[in-house]
Amino acid sequence: MWVYEKKLQYPVRIGKCDIGMAKLLLEQYGGADGELAAALRYMNQRYTIPEKVIGLLTDISTEEFAHLEMIATMVFKLTKDATVEELRASGLAPHYVAHDSALFYENASGVPFTAAYIQAKGDPIADLYEDIAAEEKARATYQWLIDMTDDVDLQDSLKFLREREIIHSLRFREAVEILKDEQGKKRVF
Repeated sequence: MWVYEKKLQYPVRIGKCDIGMAKLLLEQYGGADGELAAALRYMNQRYTIPEKVIGLLTDISTEEFAHLEMIATMVFKLTKDATVEELRASGLAPHYVAHDSALFYENASGVPFTAAYIQAKGDPIADLYEDIAAEEKARATYQWLIDMTDDVDLQDSLKFLREREIIHSLRFREAVEILKDEQGKKRVF
């Protein structure tokens, strides 16, 4: 179903090692409003969405997986040369003890990812409103992450991700209107 091009959707450059920022970025890796939750939510919802907008959920879900890869790259680059002492000082000692330097789906507080983050009601309009809310929450989180770093290279990648969340929200809003129009049409059989 997918063709994987071995490059990131947008370049990830890191100006300096920042373990604390890496810990904060885990929110978008394994958090409730992060990229994994979004990708899985949209991929799952596409089975009960009308044909007119099914491709939209597939496309955005796929892009969310690309964003997940970008976040993983950021976390890896920000922690690549970290010492045990630096990990301990940043609050990542529990992560190190359980996973060494491997990434693990958890939020910034260390809470593991759970399927409870994935919403699917089966009602297309309700699901699309949930998706709009998810994109807006992700946009807000990206803005707050941008505010937390002075690394202009990292900010650049985070701004790209924030802008994509805005586009996704707009596309979901368009899908709601398409489905509302469909509901209002008179059908003759």
